Amino acid sequence: MSNFWSAWIIVLTVLTLAGNAWVLLANRKTVSRGPDTTTGHNYDGIEEYDNPLPAWWFWSFVLLFLFSIGYLIAYPGLGSFKGLLGWTQVNQLEKELAAAQERYGPIFDRYAAMPIEEVAQDPQARQMGQRLFANNCSQCHGVDARGSFGFPNLTDNDWLWGSSPEQIRQTITHGRQGVMPGWESVLGNKGVVDVTAYVLSLSGREAPAGDINAGEQAYKTVCATCHGPEGKGDIAFGAPNLTDDIWLYGSSPAWIQQTVRYGRNNVMPAFGENLEPAKIHLLVAYVWGLSNLDAKETASR
Repeated sequence: MSNFWSAWIIVLTVLTLAGNAWVLLANRKTVSRGPDTTTGHNYDGIEEYDNPLPAWWFWSFVLLFLFSIGYLIAYPGLGSFKGLLGWTQVNQLEKELAAAQERYGPIFDRYAAMPIEEVAQDPQARQMGQRLFANNCSQCHGVDARGSFGFPNLTDNDWLWGSSPEQIRQTITHGRQGVMPGWESVLGNKGVVDVTAYVLSLSGREAPAGDINAGEQAYKTVCATCHGPEGKGDIAFGAPNLTDDIWLYGSSPAWIQQTVRYGRNNVMPAFGENLEPAKIHLLVAYVWGLSNLDAKETASR
């Protein structure tokens, strides 16, 4: 902050306090002129009595002004003046983080030394993982982890980048970027319609238009490299399986044409710099459990 703006804030703050104090003291009355004396103001038949401010109310304002002066001397609030106590938000945060680390660090360390499968079955660890998920992941994947348009469902068994604990850890720590190019310039409009018809046929569905045979040939030319010759997908590319009924960007012919025509670019940010390895370990266990332990519990009911 420049000296000018620092001085500007100081002057405005001091003048505001002084002005409010002057208004309070200059208009103070200690003696009532009578029970029926009014200020002469009339608001829709309601008159305002001319009585002094109650003493407790007046002295409350005085104490408030004194507190404000003391606060601005002790803490930052006057431009670049840091206050006599030297308090800063950064120092406060560091103290709270240190206290939290001292209190919760041993708990995180204990779980970090356990295998993912064991952590996922520990009730306390699952609660901790759920809170981490709510704070860092639910904005995209939803509070129930079932995803939405463009964001994967984490409770099923369909995984773009692999479902093993280490693969999930890699995804959370370093993030992922799934890129599918648009093929309209290569296939043309008819080619897009034909490929869409063939892709729908892979999951046993029919398209309202398009030549499946021609679409199959085009698919083998431009799509099979990533999605595989049978459309089963490939986690090395983050290419989804096209033979099931799970669609990240919609399964209607129109949405599939949109994807083939213009491509998709999906990014998951990396959390390795924001979360400690022990917290990522808990988060991996929670996410892994969503499609393993929870799925088994649901199937057994």
